[in-house]
Amino acid sequence: MSRRLIGVGVGPGDPDLLTLKAHRIVSTADVVLVPATEASGDGPGRAERVLAAACPEASSRIVRVPFSMSDPSGVTARRAAAWQTSAAVACDAFETGADVVAFATVGDPSVYSTFSYLADAVLERFGDVEVEVVPGITAMQALAAASRTPLVEGDERLGLVPVKRGVGDLAALGAEADTIVAYKIGRHYAELREYVDMLGEDAEAIVGINVGTPEQVIGSPADFDEVPYFGTMIITGRRAQRGGRL
Repeated sequence: MSRRLIGVGVGPGDPDLLTLKAHRIVSTADVVLVPATEASGDGPGRAERVLAAACPEASSRIVRVPFSMSDPSGVTARRAAAWQTSAAVACDAFETGADVVAFATVGDPSVYSTFSYLADAVLERFGDVEVEVVPGITAMQALAAASRTPLVEGDERLGLVPVKRGVGDLAALGAEADTIVAYKIGRHYAELREYVDMLGEDAEAIVGINVGTPEQVIGSPADFDEVPYFGTMIITGRRAQRGGRL
């Protein structure tokens, strides 16, 4: 059997949102890597907590790997070193006989995930490893469901943008998209709230913090003076009538 590296999306935090395929992969993988970030300290991160609740049988095969989430934008020395360290753990697992190494990531492995960096580094060393991706529920889907906010209807267009450098890109996207999902809003939340206020009655917005976890908080932008870095906001144009964009 060929060696496989599988990126597994575990959803935003609710163990019940883990897909059946993700559960099967994690339950049978030889090694399950989980990100350990500054926020989790010495304890389990969110991905590991999801697996502990949904796949306790995998606990003995879980290995924490470092990922830096507090560095500024760009490829910092610490971030690059974390990618290499994580890849080395995966490569060591293959060298010691593992056939399947899974990497569990919050949300979806194809949406602002660190999995692609890990996979690239592993392939540099083992070009014959097969890389697979198992999709997961994203924060925007979980927030839309929890707040009963339709992301798009009819021919509406959806845009997704990280607010790491201010609202400039988001405002530009707002001229093209009917619904905007803003990720990583914490650092520029005050500016983002001003932008929403400027839209006035033409738009509606909802903010989600720790969506899908017991600490979940959902409200309007005016309900929060500040939010964590990984907060999410959905901004929709006000829909005047049912089915108006069909």
